[in-house]
Amino acid sequence: MANLTCWHMTELPTEIVEIIERDVQKYDEYTKDSEVRGEQVDKVIRNSRNSWIPSSNWIGGWLWYYIDRINRENFCYDLTDIDACTIQYTQYGPGQFYNWHQDEGLEGLDKEKCRKLSVVLQLSSPEEYTGGEFQLLNERSHLYMAPKKRGTLIVFDSRTRHRVRPVHSGIRKSLVGWIVGPRWR
Repeated sequence: MANLTCWHMTELPTEIVEIIERDVQKYDEYTKDSEVRGEQVDKVIRNSRNSWIPSSNWIGGWLWYYIDRINRENFCYDLTDIDACTIQYTQYGPGQFYNWHQDEGLEGLDKEKCRKLSVVLQLSSPEEYTGGEFQLLNERSHLYMAPKKRGTLIVFDSRTRHRVRPVHSGIRKSLVGWIVGPRWR
């Protein structure tokens, strides 16, 4: 039976996560208030900051390995690429959050492809921030939380409702991506 959400405790050595963080920090100068679905800033729905990393960056290839593996072992979806060929580097500071939402639904379908999987790589450790829990709802609307462990890769069906609770202190950092494929048939 397939799972709605998978996370692999990648057990990345701290040094690897630090290399990823150092590499994405060069995008800090491009960080701005996060938009909702790439349209507008709406701090009632989402209050965070982000910048965009091309999926051609080595991190995109590294993520794709795990995404492809998790997909083959669990979802078996027809996947083609990372949406818009970009990965979102997101930061949540004190008081920042993202309310309940889905990354894909019927209203978001384009004519040729849709988001099928969503991906979150936890860059911050639980000691670096309080609050900021990543919560999801299963198909029966039961709440569950993804681990906060640094280096955890969370992969879930893009139709799953999820949110980031307000951060109380510190900074929550993550990489986020959406994996697309041909429309459902």
